[in-house]
Amino acid sequence: MPTEWHVAPTAPRAFFEALPELHPLTAQVLYARGYRDPELVRLFLAPPRVEQLQLSDLERATARLLRAVHNQERIAVYGDYDCDGVSATALMTEVLTALGADVRAYIPHRFDEGYGLNVEAIERLHAEGARVIVSVDCGVRAFDEAERARALGVDLIITDHHALMEGRVPRAFAVVHPQREGEAAWAELAGVGVAFQLAARLLEEGTSLGLLRQPLAAESLLDLVAVGTVADVVPLVGANRALVRAGLERLNQAPRLGLAALIEAARLPLGALNAEHIGFGLGPRLNAAGRLNTALDAYALLVAQAAEDARRLAQQLDAQNAERQRLTDRISRAAERLALQEEETPPLLFAASPEFNAGVIGLAAQRLAERHHAPTVVVQIEGERARGSCRSVEGFHITQALDQMQDLFDKHGGHATAAGFTLPAARLPVLRQRLHALATALRPAEGWRRVLRADAAFDLSALARLADVDGKALRDLQRLEPHGAGNPRPLFLLRGAVVHRVRRVGRADEDSASHLSLQLRDQRRAVWDAIGWRLGHRAAELREGMSIQLMARLGVSAWDGVRRLQIEVLDFRPA
Repeated sequence: MPTEWHVAPTAPRAFFEALPELHPLTAQVLYARGYRDPELVRLFLAPPRVEQLQLSDLERATARLLRAVHNQERIAVYGDYDCDGVSATALMTEVLTALGADVRAYIPHRFDEGYGLNVEAIERLHAEGARVIVSVDCGVRAFDEAERARALGVDLIITDHHALMEGRVPRAFAVVHPQREGEAAWAELAGVGVAFQLAARLLEEGTSLGLLRQPLAAESLLDLVAVGTVADVVPLVGANRALVRAGLERLNQAPRLGLAALIEAARLPLGALNAEHIGFGLGPRLNAAGRLNTALDAYALLVAQAAEDARRLAQQLDAQNAERQRLTDRISRAAERLALQEEETPPLLFAASPEFNAGVIGLAAQRLAERHHAPTVVVQIEGERARGSCRSVEGFHITQALDQMQDLFDKHGGHATAAGFTLPAARLPVLRQRLHALATALRPAEGWRRVLRADAAFDLSALARLADVDGKALRDLQRLEPHGAGNPRPLFLLRGAVVHRVRRVGRADEDSASHLSLQLRDQRRAVWDAIGWRLGHRAAELREGMSIQLMARLGVSAWDGVRRLQIEVLDFRPA
Protein backbone atom coordinates (compact mmCIF):
# COMPACT_ATOMS: atom_id res chain seq x y z
CA MET A 1 0.00 0.00 0.00
CA PRO A 2 1.72 3.22 -1.13
CA THR A 3 1.77 6.13 1.28
CA GLU A 4 1.91 9.74 0.12
CA TRP A 5 4.27 12.04 1.96
CA HIS A 6 3.50 15.73 2.08
CA VAL A 7 5.70 18.34 3.72
CA ALA A 8 4.24 21.69 4.74
CA PRO A 9 5.85 24.86 3.36
CA THR A 10 8.20 26.74 5.65
CA ALA A 11 6.73 29.82 7.30
CA PRO A 12 8.07 33.19 6.14
CA ARG A 13 10.64 34.97 8.31
CA ALA A 14 8.07 37.63 9.30
CA PHE A 15 5.89 34.96 10.89
CA PHE A 16 8.70 33.77 13.16
CA GLU A 17 9.65 37.34 14.01
CA ALA A 18 6.06 38.09 15.05
CA LEU A 19 6.21 35.22 17.59
CA PRO A 20 9.51 35.75 19.44
CA GLU A 21 8.18 33.99 22.53
CA LEU A 22 7.86 30.68 20.62
CA HIS A 23 10.57 28.27 19.59
CA PRO A 24 10.70 28.37 15.76
CA LEU A 25 9.81 24.68 15.53
CA THR A 26 6.52 25.18 17.39
CA ALA A 27 5.72 28.26 15.30
CA GLN A 28 6.39 26.23 12.14
CA VAL A 29 4.04 23.44 13.27
CA LEU A 30 1.20 25.89 13.83
CA TYR A 31 1.88 27.62 10.51
CA ALA A 32 1.75 24.22 8.80
CA ARG A 33 -1.67 23.60 10.34
CA GLY A 34 -3.19 26.77 9.00
CA TYR A 35 -2.61 29.19 11.87
CA ARG A 36 -1.09 31.91 9.73
CA ASP A 37 -2.10 34.88 11.91
CA PRO A 38 0.11 35.31 15.03
CA GLU A 39 -2.96 36.27 17.08
CA LEU A 40 -4.68 33.02 16.09
CA VAL A 41 -1.54 31.19 17.21
CA ARG A 42 -1.72 32.83 20.63
CA LEU A 43 -5.43 32.06 20.86
CA PHE A 44 -4.78 28.40 20.03
CA LEU A 45 -2.07 28.14 22.68
CA ALA A 46 -4.22 29.80 25.35
CA PRO A 47 -7.87 29.13 24.45
CA PRO A 48 -10.44 31.08 26.44
CA ARG A 49 -12.71 29.41 28.96
CA VAL A 50 -15.53 27.60 27.20
CA GLU A 51 -18.74 29.54 27.47
CA GLN A 52 -22.15 27.98 27.13
CA LEU A 53 -23.02 27.36 23.51
CA GLN A 54 -26.30 28.33 21.94
CA LEU A 55 -27.73 25.00 20.86
CA SER A 56 -31.28 24.49 19.59
CA ASP A 57 -33.77 23.22 22.17
CA LEU A 58 -31.31 23.76 25.04
CA GLU A 59 -33.65 26.14 26.86
CA ARG A 60 -36.66 23.91 26.20
CA ALA A 61 -34.82 20.85 27.55
CA THR A 62 -33.61 22.77 30.61
CA ALA A 63 -37.07 24.07 31.46
CA ARG A 64 -38.67 20.62 31.17
CA LEU A 65 -36.05 18.94 33.35
CA LEU A 66 -36.27 21.63 36.03
CA ARG A 67 -40.05 21.28 36.04
CA ALA A 68 -39.60 17.53 36.51
CA VAL A 69 -37.20 18.21 39.40
CA HIS A 70 -39.63 20.62 41.04
CA ASN A 71 -42.60 18.24 40.64
CA GLN A 72 -40.56 15.16 41.60
CA GLU A 73 -41.36 13.44 38.31
CA ARG A 74 -39.10 10.47 37.70
CA ILE A 75 -36.32 11.12 35.17
CA ALA A 76 -34.36 8.40 33.36
CA VAL A 77 -30.94 9.19 31.91
CA TYR A 78 -30.49 6.85 28.95
CA GLY A 79 -26.85 6.47 27.96
CA ASP A 80 -24.58 4.44 25.74
CA TYR A 81 -22.17 1.69 26.72
CA ASP A 82 -18.98 3.29 25.40
CA CYS A 83 -16.72 5.64 27.35
CA ASP A 84 -18.32 8.76 25.89
CA GLY A 85 -21.82 7.56 26.77
CA VAL A 86 -20.93 6.30 30.24
CA SER A 87 -19.15 9.58 31.06
CA ALA A 88 -22.17 11.53 29.86
CA THR A 89 -24.54 9.33 31.88
CA ALA A 90 -22.50 9.87 35.04
CA LEU A 91 -22.32 13.63 34.40
CA MET A 92 -26.05 14.04 33.82
CA THR A 93 -27.16 11.88 36.77
CA GLU A 94 -24.72 13.69 39.08
CA VAL A 95 -26.21 17.05 38.17
CA LEU A 96 -29.81 15.91 38.43
CA THR A 97 -29.11 14.22 41.77
CA ALA A 98 -27.53 17.43 43.11
CA LEU A 99 -30.71 19.24 42.09
CA GLY A 100 -32.79 16.77 44.09
CA ALA A 101 -34.31 14.91 41.14
CA ASP A 102 -35.87 11.46 41.27
CA VAL A 103 -33.42 10.09 38.70
CA ARG A 104 -32.10 6.73 37.56
CA ALA A 105 -29.44 5.80 35.02
CA TYR A 106 -30.14 3.34 32.23
CA ILE A 107 -27.42 1.95 29.96
CA PRO A 108 -28.48 -0.72 27.46
CA HIS A 109 -26.70 -4.06 27.43
CA ARG A 110 -24.54 -4.32 24.31
CA PHE A 111 -25.32 -7.99 23.69
CA ASP A 112 -29.00 -8.09 24.68
CA GLU A 113 -30.20 -4.70 23.42
CA GLY A 114 -27.59 -3.24 21.10
CA TYR A 115 -26.78 0.42 20.61
CA GLY A 116 -29.10 3.30 21.35
CA LEU A 117 -32.69 3.79 22.38
CA ASN A 118 -35.01 0.84 21.99
CA VAL A 119 -38.79 0.59 22.32
CA GLU A 120 -38.71 -2.16 24.95
CA ALA A 121 -36.51 -0.10 27.25
CA ILE A 122 -38.71 2.98 26.83
CA GLU A 123 -41.78 0.92 27.71
CA ARG A 124 -40.01 -0.56 30.73
CA LEU A 125 -38.85 2.84 31.99
CA HIS A 126 -42.38 4.20 31.53
CA ALA A 127 -43.80 1.28 33.51
CA GLU A 128 -41.32 2.08 36.29
CA GLY A 129 -42.68 5.60 36.48
CA ALA A 130 -40.36 7.63 34.25
CA ARG A 131 -42.10 10.67 32.81
CA VAL A 132 -39.00 12.22 31.25
CA ILE A 133 -36.20 10.37 29.47
CA VAL A 134 -33.05 12.27 28.58
CA SER A 135 -30.70 10.47 26.21
CA VAL A 136 -26.97 11.14 26.19
CA ASP A 137 -24.68 10.15 23.30
CA CYS A 138 -27.54 8.44 21.44
CA GLY A 139 -31.03 8.92 20.06
CA VAL A 140 -30.74 11.21 17.06
CA ARG A 141 -31.80 8.39 14.70
CA ALA A 142 -34.39 6.90 17.08
CA PHE A 143 -37.46 7.85 15.03
CA ASP A 144 -39.66 4.89 16.02
CA GLU A 145 -38.58 5.13 19.65
CA ALA A 146 -39.48 8.83 19.77
CA GLU A 147 -42.95 8.07 18.42
CA ARG A 148 -43.44 5.36 21.06
CA ALA A 149 -42.40 7.76 23.80
CA ARG A 150 -44.93 10.31 22.54
CA ALA A 151 -47.67 7.68 22.51
CA LEU A 152 -46.87 6.76 26.12
CA GLY A 153 -46.88 10.38 27.25
CA VAL A 154 -43.15 10.33 28.01
CA ASP A 155 -41.21 13.51 27.21
CA LEU A 156 -38.07 12.38 25.40
CA ILE A 157 -35.12 14.80 25.43
CA ILE A 158 -32.36 13.74 23.04
CA THR A 159 -28.77 14.93 23.44
CA ASP A 160 -26.47 13.39 20.86
CA HIS A 161 -23.65 14.12 18.41
CA HIS A 162 -23.88 11.26 15.88
CA ALA A 163 -24.57 11.98 12.22
CA LEU A 164 -28.10 13.06 11.38
CA MET A 165 -30.20 11.00 8.99
CA GLU A 166 -30.56 13.23 5.92
CA GLY A 167 -30.77 16.29 8.17
CA ARG A 168 -33.87 14.98 9.98
CA VAL A 169 -34.34 14.65 13.75
CA PRO A 170 -36.91 12.54 15.63
CA ARG A 171 -40.17 14.06 16.90
CA ALA A 172 -38.95 14.24 20.49
CA PHE A 173 -39.80 16.85 23.12
CA ALA A 174 -36.37 18.40 22.54
CA VAL A 175 -33.33 17.53 20.43
CA VAL A 176 -30.04 19.08 21.53
CA HIS A 177 -27.57 18.32 18.78
CA PRO A 178 -24.60 20.38 17.51
CA GLN A 179 -25.11 19.56 13.84
CA ARG A 180 -28.54 21.11 13.55
CA GLU A 181 -28.89 23.99 11.14
CA GLY A 182 -26.98 27.05 12.28
CA GLU A 183 -24.84 25.20 14.79
CA ALA A 184 -22.02 23.97 12.54
CA ALA A 185 -19.36 25.73 14.61
CA TRP A 186 -19.87 23.17 17.37
CA ALA A 187 -20.51 20.18 15.13
CA GLU A 188 -17.59 18.15 16.46
CA LEU A 189 -18.56 18.03 20.14
CA ALA A 190 -18.55 14.56 21.70
CA GLY A 191 -21.69 13.19 23.30
CA VAL A 192 -20.41 14.13 26.75
CA GLY A 193 -19.64 17.63 25.45
CA VAL A 194 -23.25 18.07 24.36
CA ALA A 195 -24.50 16.67 27.68
CA PHE A 196 -22.20 19.11 29.52
CA GLN A 197 -23.89 22.05 27.81
CA LEU A 198 -27.27 20.93 29.15
CA ALA A 199 -25.84 20.04 32.57
CA ALA A 200 -24.16 23.45 32.96
CA ARG A 201 -27.41 25.21 32.05
CA LEU A 202 -29.31 23.05 34.54
CA LEU A 203 -26.89 23.96 37.31
CA GLU A 204 -27.01 27.67 36.48
CA GLU A 205 -30.79 27.96 36.30
CA GLY A 206 -31.48 25.37 39.01
CA THR A 207 -29.23 27.27 41.42
CA SER A 208 -31.00 30.57 40.69
CA LEU A 209 -34.34 28.84 41.41
CA GLY A 210 -33.09 27.49 44.74
CA LEU A 211 -33.26 23.84 43.66
CA LEU A 212 -29.64 22.87 44.30
CA ARG A 213 -29.54 20.42 47.23
CA GLN A 214 -25.83 19.55 47.13
CA PRO A 215 -22.95 21.91 46.26
CA LEU A 216 -21.81 21.22 42.72
CA ALA A 217 -19.94 23.41 40.24
CA ALA A 218 -19.91 22.79 36.49
CA GLU A 219 -16.08 22.87 36.60
CA SER A 220 -16.08 19.70 38.73
CA LEU A 221 -17.61 17.80 35.79
CA LEU A 222 -14.77 18.61 33.39
CA ASP A 223 -12.76 15.48 34.24
CA LEU A 224 -15.67 13.43 32.86
CA VAL A 225 -15.88 15.69 29.80
CA ALA A 226 -12.17 15.25 29.06
CA VAL A 227 -12.28 11.47 29.42
CA GLY A 228 -15.34 11.02 27.21
CA THR A 229 -14.21 13.53 24.57
CA VAL A 230 -10.73 12.07 24.12
CA ALA A 231 -11.96 8.47 24.20
CA ASP A 232 -14.50 9.19 21.44
CA VAL A 233 -11.75 10.47 19.12
CA VAL A 234 -13.44 13.73 18.15
CA PRO A 235 -11.23 16.58 16.86
CA LEU A 236 -9.36 18.31 19.69
CA VAL A 237 -9.74 21.81 18.28
CA GLY A 238 -12.01 24.72 19.15
CA ALA A 239 -14.46 24.00 21.96
CA ASN A 240 -13.20 20.43 22.37
CA ARG A 241 -9.64 21.63 22.88
CA ALA A 242 -10.72 24.10 25.55
CA LEU A 243 -12.87 21.49 27.30
CA VAL A 244 -10.14 18.85 27.31
CA ARG A 245 -7.44 21.26 28.50
CA ALA A 246 -9.63 22.33 31.41
CA GLY A 247 -10.63 18.72 32.06
CA LEU A 248 -7.00 17.55 32.16
CA GLU A 249 -6.24 20.24 34.75
CA ARG A 250 -9.09 18.88 36.86
CA LEU A 251 -8.03 15.29 36.27
CA ASN A 252 -4.45 15.98 37.36
CA GLN A 253 -5.31 18.11 40.38
CA ALA A 254 -8.56 16.78 41.83
CA PRO A 255 -9.92 13.69 40.02
CA ARG A 256 -13.08 12.07 41.33
CA LEU A 257 -12.63 8.92 43.42
CA GLY A 258 -13.34 6.51 40.58
CA LEU A 259 -10.96 8.10 38.11
CA ALA A 260 -8.23 8.41 40.76
CA ALA A 261 -8.56 4.67 41.43
CA LEU A 262 -8.47 3.87 37.72
CA ILE A 263 -5.39 6.06 37.21
CA GLU A 264 -3.67 4.05 39.96
CA ALA A 265 -4.80 0.69 38.54
CA ALA A 266 -3.55 1.69 35.07
CA ARG A 267 -0.23 2.84 36.57
CA LEU A 268 -0.53 6.28 35.01
CA PRO A 269 1.32 9.39 36.25
CA LEU A 270 -1.23 11.38 38.24
CA GLY A 271 -0.25 15.03 38.01
CA ALA A 272 1.28 14.61 34.55
CA LEU A 273 -1.62 13.06 32.63
CA ASN A 274 -2.18 14.08 29.02
CA ALA A 275 -4.74 13.19 26.38
CA GLU A 276 -2.80 10.10 25.30
CA HIS A 277 -3.05 8.69 28.83
CA ILE A 278 -6.81 8.97 28.48
CA GLY A 279 -6.88 7.54 24.95
CA PHE A 280 -4.64 4.55 25.67
CA GLY A 281 -5.08 4.09 29.42
CA LEU A 282 -8.35 5.26 30.94
CA GLY A 283 -10.63 5.07 27.89
CA PRO A 284 -9.95 1.40 27.04
CA ARG A 285 -10.50 0.34 30.66
CA LEU A 286 -13.80 2.18 30.91
CA ASN A 287 -14.85 0.73 27.56
CA ALA A 288 -13.85 -2.81 28.59
CA ALA A 289 -16.83 -3.21 30.91
CA GLY A 290 -19.39 -2.64 28.15
CA ARG A 291 -17.40 -4.68 25.65
CA LEU A 292 -17.32 -7.84 27.77
CA ASN A 293 -20.39 -7.56 29.97
CA THR A 294 -22.28 -4.50 31.21
CA ALA A 295 -21.17 -0.88 31.15
CA LEU A 296 -22.91 -0.34 34.49
CA ASP A 297 -19.66 -1.28 36.24
CA ALA A 298 -17.86 1.59 34.49
CA TYR A 299 -20.74 3.91 35.41
CA ALA A 300 -20.58 2.73 39.03
CA LEU A 301 -16.87 3.56 39.11
CA LEU A 302 -17.43 7.09 37.83
CA VAL A 303 -20.07 7.85 40.47
CA ALA A 304 -18.42 5.91 43.33
CA GLN A 305 -18.56 7.67 46.70
CA ALA A 306 -16.41 5.24 48.69
CA ALA A 307 -12.67 4.70 48.08
CA GLU A 308 -12.98 0.96 48.71
CA ASP A 309 -15.69 0.59 46.05
CA ALA A 310 -13.66 2.68 43.62
CA ARG A 311 -10.52 0.54 44.09
CA ARG A 312 -12.47 -2.70 43.65
CA LEU A 313 -14.19 -1.53 40.49
CA ALA A 314 -10.97 -0.09 39.04
CA GLN A 315 -9.15 -3.40 39.54
CA GLN A 316 -12.08 -5.21 37.93
CA LEU A 317 -11.99 -2.94 34.87
CA ASP A 318 -8.22 -3.34 34.63
CA ALA A 319 -8.62 -7.14 34.53
CA GLN A 320 -11.43 -6.89 31.98
CA ASN A 321 -9.24 -4.71 29.79
CA ALA A 322 -6.53 -7.38 29.76
CA GLU A 323 -9.11 -9.96 28.68
CA ARG A 324 -10.40 -7.52 26.05
CA GLN A 325 -6.89 -7.25 24.60
CA ARG A 326 -6.60 -11.03 24.29
CA LEU A 327 -9.99 -11.27 22.60
CA THR A 328 -9.16 -8.45 20.19
CA ASP A 329 -5.91 -10.14 19.12
CA ARG A 330 -7.66 -13.44 18.44
CA ILE A 331 -10.65 -12.01 16.59
CA SER A 332 -8.51 -9.60 14.55
CA ARG A 333 -6.45 -12.50 13.22
CA ALA A 334 -9.55 -14.56 12.41
CA ALA A 335 -11.31 -11.61 10.72
CA GLU A 336 -8.21 -10.86 8.64
CA ARG A 337 -8.09 -14.44 7.34
CA LEU A 338 -11.77 -14.33 6.37
CA ALA A 339 -11.56 -10.90 4.75
CA LEU A 340 -8.56 -11.76 2.59
CA GLN A 341 -9.47 -15.29 1.55
CA GLU A 342 -10.89 -14.20 -1.83
CA GLU A 343 -8.80 -11.10 -2.65
CA GLU A 344 -5.39 -10.02 -1.46
CA THR A 345 -6.25 -6.30 -1.64
CA PRO A 346 -10.05 -5.96 -1.69
CA PRO A 347 -11.54 -2.44 -1.86
CA LEU A 348 -13.34 -3.19 1.41
CA LEU A 349 -12.57 -5.83 4.03
CA PHE A 350 -15.63 -7.76 5.21
CA ALA A 351 -15.66 -10.59 7.75
CA ALA A 352 -18.63 -12.21 9.50
CA SER A 353 -18.72 -15.12 11.94
CA PRO A 354 -20.72 -16.49 14.86
CA GLU A 355 -17.37 -16.96 16.62
CA PHE A 356 -16.79 -13.22 16.94
CA ASN A 357 -17.47 -11.36 20.19
CA ALA A 358 -19.73 -8.37 19.58
CA GLY A 359 -17.89 -6.37 22.22
CA VAL A 360 -14.60 -6.23 20.31
CA ILE A 361 -15.63 -6.34 16.64
CA GLY A 362 -15.14 -2.56 16.47
CA LEU A 363 -11.60 -2.86 17.78
CA ALA A 364 -10.86 -5.66 15.31
CA ALA A 365 -12.26 -3.53 12.47
CA GLN A 366 -10.09 -0.60 13.59
CA ARG A 367 -6.95 -2.73 13.66
CA LEU A 368 -7.57 -4.13 10.16
CA ALA A 369 -8.51 -0.74 8.71
CA GLU A 370 -5.26 0.71 10.03
CA ARG A 371 -3.09 -2.16 8.86
CA HIS A 372 -4.57 -2.52 5.35
CA HIS A 373 -5.78 1.07 5.02
CA ALA A 374 -9.15 0.07 3.66
CA PRO A 375 -12.75 0.34 4.88
CA THR A 376 -13.42 -2.62 7.15
CA VAL A 377 -16.62 -4.29 8.36
CA VAL A 378 -16.55 -6.97 11.06
CA VAL A 379 -19.83 -8.71 11.88
CA GLN A 380 -20.93 -10.99 14.69
CA ILE A 381 -23.69 -13.45 13.78
CA GLU A 382 -26.00 -14.70 16.52
CA GLY A 383 -28.70 -17.01 15.24
CA GLU A 384 -30.84 -15.11 12.77
CA ARG A 385 -29.48 -11.71 13.77
CA ALA A 386 -26.22 -9.96 12.96
CA ARG A 387 -24.44 -6.98 14.48
CA GLY A 388 -21.66 -5.17 12.64
CA SER A 389 -19.02 -2.56 13.34
CA CYS A 390 -17.28 -0.51 10.64
CA ARG A 391 -14.13 1.57 10.41
CA SER A 392 -13.17 3.54 7.35
CA VAL A 393 -10.52 5.66 5.66
CA GLU A 394 -10.32 9.02 3.92
CA GLY A 395 -12.53 9.07 0.83
CA PHE A 396 -15.16 6.59 2.06
CA HIS A 397 -17.72 8.08 4.48
CA ILE A 398 -18.95 4.88 6.04
CA THR A 399 -22.18 6.22 7.56
CA GLN A 400 -23.22 7.81 4.27
CA ALA A 401 -22.44 4.49 2.60
CA LEU A 402 -24.74 2.66 5.02
CA ASP A 403 -27.41 5.31 4.46
CA GLN A 404 -27.50 4.29 0.79
CA MET A 405 -28.54 0.78 1.81
CA GLN A 406 -30.68 1.58 4.83
CA ASP A 407 -33.38 -0.76 3.54
CA LEU A 408 -31.22 -3.64 4.82
CA PHE A 409 -30.88 -2.50 8.44
CA ASP A 410 -32.92 -2.54 11.58
CA LYS A 411 -30.62 0.15 12.98
CA HIS A 412 -27.51 1.92 11.78
CA GLY A 413 -25.57 5.11 12.41
CA GLY A 414 -22.23 6.63 13.22
CA HIS A 415 -19.68 9.07 11.81
CA ALA A 416 -17.51 9.46 8.72
CA THR A 417 -14.94 6.90 9.85
CA ALA A 418 -16.87 4.68 12.29
CA ALA A 419 -20.35 3.19 12.28
CA GLY A 420 -22.43 0.28 13.46
CA PHE A 421 -25.54 -1.60 12.41
CA THR A 422 -27.90 -4.48 13.15
CA LEU A 423 -29.80 -6.52 10.56
CA PRO A 424 -31.12 -10.02 9.82
CA ALA A 425 -28.21 -12.37 9.16
CA ALA A 426 -29.84 -13.52 5.91
CA ARG A 427 -29.16 -10.06 4.43
CA LEU A 428 -25.40 -10.18 5.00
CA PRO A 429 -24.51 -11.47 1.49
CA VAL A 430 -26.47 -8.59 -0.08
CA LEU A 431 -24.87 -6.09 2.27
CA ARG A 432 -21.40 -7.36 1.48
CA GLN A 433 -22.07 -7.23 -2.26
CA ARG A 434 -23.43 -3.69 -2.17
CA LEU A 435 -20.67 -2.34 0.08
CA HIS A 436 -18.05 -4.03 -2.09
CA ALA A 437 -19.55 -2.50 -5.23
CA LEU A 438 -19.71 0.97 -3.69
CA ALA A 439 -16.12 0.77 -2.41
CA THR A 440 -14.95 -0.46 -5.83
CA ALA A 441 -16.62 2.51 -7.50
CA LEU A 442 -15.16 5.06 -5.08
CA ARG A 443 -11.64 3.70 -4.60
CA PRO A 444 -9.07 5.62 -6.67
CA ALA A 445 -7.12 3.65 -9.28
CA GLU A 446 -3.97 3.79 -7.13
CA GLY A 447 -5.86 2.60 -4.04
CA TRP A 448 -7.20 4.32 -0.96
CA ARG A 449 -5.07 7.34 -0.15
CA ARG A 450 -2.96 7.12 2.97
CA VAL A 451 -1.32 10.48 3.51
CA LEU A 452 1.30 11.48 6.06
CA ARG A 453 1.63 15.24 6.43
CA ALA A 454 4.87 16.48 7.94
CA ASP A 455 4.81 19.83 9.73
CA ALA A 456 8.51 20.40 9.00
CA ALA A 457 11.57 18.68 7.52
CA PHE A 458 15.17 18.69 8.76
CA ASP A 459 18.27 16.50 8.97
CA LEU A 460 18.55 13.95 11.74
CA SER A 461 21.72 15.68 12.92
CA ALA A 462 19.61 18.73 13.83
CA LEU A 463 18.18 16.74 16.74
CA ALA A 464 21.37 17.50 18.65
CA ARG A 465 19.99 21.02 19.13
CA LEU A 466 16.55 19.73 20.19
CA ALA A 467 17.41 16.73 22.34
CA ASP A 468 17.39 18.49 25.72
CA VAL A 469 14.15 17.10 27.17
CA ASP A 470 13.81 20.12 29.46
CA GLY A 471 14.86 22.63 26.82
CA LYS A 472 12.68 25.23 25.10
CA ALA A 473 12.13 23.22 21.91
CA LEU A 474 10.38 20.26 23.52
CA ARG A 475 8.73 22.39 26.21
CA ASP A 476 7.19 24.57 23.50
CA LEU A 477 6.01 21.55 21.52
CA GLN A 478 4.19 20.35 24.64
CA ARG A 479 2.14 23.55 24.54
CA LEU A 480 0.37 22.14 21.49
CA GLU A 481 -1.27 19.50 23.67
CA PRO A 482 -3.82 18.02 24.12
CA HIS A 483 -3.19 15.91 21.05
CA GLY A 484 -5.72 13.73 19.31
CA ALA A 485 -7.96 13.72 16.27
CA GLY A 486 -7.76 17.09 14.49
CA ASN A 487 -4.66 18.06 16.45
CA PRO A 488 -2.21 15.15 16.13
CA ARG A 489 1.25 15.14 17.61
CA PRO A 490 3.68 17.03 15.35
CA LEU A 491 5.10 14.94 12.53
CA PHE A 492 8.51 15.58 10.99
CA LEU A 493 10.37 14.37 7.92
CA LEU A 494 13.86 13.40 9.08
CA ARG A 495 16.55 13.16 6.41
CA GLY A 496 20.20 12.13 6.52
CA ALA A 497 19.70 8.92 8.54
CA VAL A 498 21.70 5.71 8.19
CA VAL A 499 20.52 2.42 9.69
CA HIS A 500 23.00 1.45 12.40
CA ARG A 501 21.01 -1.45 13.84
CA VAL A 502 17.57 -2.96 13.17
CA ARG A 503 15.63 -5.61 15.04
CA ARG A 504 12.10 -6.76 15.60
CA VAL A 505 10.76 -6.68 19.16
CA GLY A 506 7.55 -7.73 20.86
CA ARG A 507 5.57 -10.72 19.67
CA ALA A 508 7.67 -12.17 16.89
CA ASP A 509 4.97 -14.74 16.10
CA GLU A 510 2.44 -12.07 15.15
CA ASP A 511 3.30 -9.34 12.65
CA SER A 512 0.57 -6.96 13.77
CA ALA A 513 1.77 -7.10 17.37
CA SER A 514 5.55 -6.73 16.80
CA HIS A 515 7.52 -3.51 16.74
CA LEU A 516 10.53 -2.15 14.90
CA SER A 517 13.51 -1.13 17.03
CA LEU A 518 16.10 1.01 15.24
CA GLN A 519 19.38 2.71 15.92
CA LEU A 520 20.02 5.50 13.43
CA ARG A 521 23.32 7.26 12.71
CA ASP A 522 23.29 10.88 11.60
CA GLN A 523 25.78 12.71 9.41
CA ARG A 524 27.89 13.55 12.46
CA ARG A 525 27.94 9.83 13.38
CA ALA A 526 25.82 10.35 16.50
CA VAL A 527 23.50 7.39 17.14
CA TRP A 528 19.80 7.82 17.91
CA ASP A 529 17.28 5.23 19.18
CA ALA A 530 13.93 4.99 17.40
CA ILE A 531 10.84 2.79 17.66
CA GLY A 532 8.17 1.95 15.10
CA TRP A 533 5.08 0.62 16.86
CA ARG A 534 3.44 -2.26 14.98
CA LEU A 535 6.01 -1.95 12.18
CA GLY A 536 7.84 -5.19 13.01
CA HIS A 537 6.59 -6.76 9.78
CA ARG A 538 8.70 -4.22 7.84
CA ALA A 539 12.04 -5.13 9.44
CA ALA A 540 13.09 -7.08 6.31
CA GLU A 541 13.02 -3.85 4.27
CA LEU A 542 16.02 -2.48 6.20
CA ARG A 543 19.68 -3.43 6.47
CA GLU A 544 22.62 -1.98 8.31
CA GLY A 545 24.35 0.85 6.46
CA MET A 546 21.25 1.72 4.44
CA SER A 547 20.44 5.44 4.01
CA ILE A 548 16.80 6.25 4.74
CA GLN A 549 14.46 9.12 5.42
CA LEU A 550 11.59 8.75 7.83
CA MET A 551 8.37 10.27 9.01
CA ALA A 552 8.59 10.49 12.78
CA ARG A 553 7.26 12.11 15.92
CA LEU A 554 9.39 13.40 18.76
CA GLY A 555 8.58 12.81 22.38
CA VAL A 556 10.03 12.23 25.80
CA SER A 557 10.21 8.74 27.28
CA ALA A 558 10.96 7.92 30.89
CA TRP A 559 12.66 4.60 31.57
CA ASP A 560 14.08 3.75 34.99
CA GLY A 561 13.53 7.36 35.97
CA VAL A 562 15.66 8.73 33.11
CA ARG A 563 13.96 11.10 30.67
CA ARG A 564 15.25 11.02 27.11
CA LEU A 565 14.22 12.00 23.60
CA GLN A 566 12.15 9.37 21.81
CA ILE A 567 11.84 9.12 18.02
CA GLU A 568 8.62 7.37 17.03
CA VAL A 569 8.70 6.17 13.41
CA LEU A 570 5.49 6.10 11.40
CA ASP A 571 6.97 5.31 7.98
CA PHE A 572 10.33 5.16 6.20
CA ARG A 573 11.81 5.05 2.68
CA PRO A 574 15.23 4.56 1.16
CA ALA A 575 16.95 7.92 0.81
